[in-house]
Amino acid sequence: MKALTDCYILSNGVEIPCVGFGTWQTPNGDVAVSSVRAAIDAGYRHIDTAQGYGNEASVGIAVRNSGVARKDIFVTSKLANTEHGYEKTLAAFEGSLKKLDMDYLDLFLIHWPNPIAFRDNWQESNAGTWKAFEELYAAGRIRSIGVSNFRPRHIDALMKTATVAPMVNQIRLCPGDTQDEVVDYCRAHNILLEAYSPLGVGRIFDVPQMQALAAKYNKSIAQVCVRWSLQRGYLPLPKSVTPARIRENAEVFDFELDPADVELVAGLKGCVGYSADPDTITW
Repeated sequence: MKALTDCYILSNGVEIPCVGFGTWQTPNGDVAVSSVRAAIDAGYRHIDTAQGYGNEASVGIAVRNSGVARKDIFVTSKLANTEHGYEKTLAAFEGSLKKLDMDYLDLFLIHWPNPIAFRDNWQESNAGTWKAFEELYAAGRIRSIGVSNFRPRHIDALMKTATVAPMVNQIRLCPGDTQDEVVDYCRAHNILLEAYSPLGVGRIFDVPQMQALAAKYNKSIAQVCVRWSLQRGYLPLPKSVTPARIRENAEVFDFELDPADVELVAGLKGCVGYSADPDTITW
């Protein structure tokens, strides 16, 4: 991989740019518009949002005003936790398209498998949601469909009624939090792994081993994290609202981590905490 526009190939043949720009916690309005524009100007062609982020409208404005054709930007959104089930999913999808002011999505994900609103019937509600996803996919309104924060048991349950398998699982993957069981399962089932929070949280910048690696490669800690994610075969989704850091996070194709250093970073267990248990979340 030599550029942001290099792609992974999903199980249905759709190309997805190998690094995406994340927008979690980016407030709707000028901040979201300007940061997404900065990302597109820096070469990102893959933008990740969600209904729960509340910034789809700003993402749409930034994409439309970027000067880059819509077909050349891969746009992902995710279903809100309150909107599971067949009818609610269809209505929520239309809401996303209206906010984004787009005719289609490149990828749509179930954001969480077991939100608190559906804790007593999550399998049934996911089955209904996935039926809606499959219909929208068959109609060409979504180019690819997937899940987020799903563990193997959640995917197994989904596949009891699914006719199309998820093409993506977007999970938290960062130094010391590698979710090996989920990763192995997804790879065995040809499900691409997207890595949200690839930089972990602010604590990553205080980890001595990461400071040493940044000095060794003459790169920032953030760049080491994104490069590590790529070398692990993930699709990282770094986020920032600062133009200089947005550009910096994309400049990861002129160096390569030694295999031993890739393993070192993976082994920093708990250095930035661990992912939430999707069966006990309170949202």
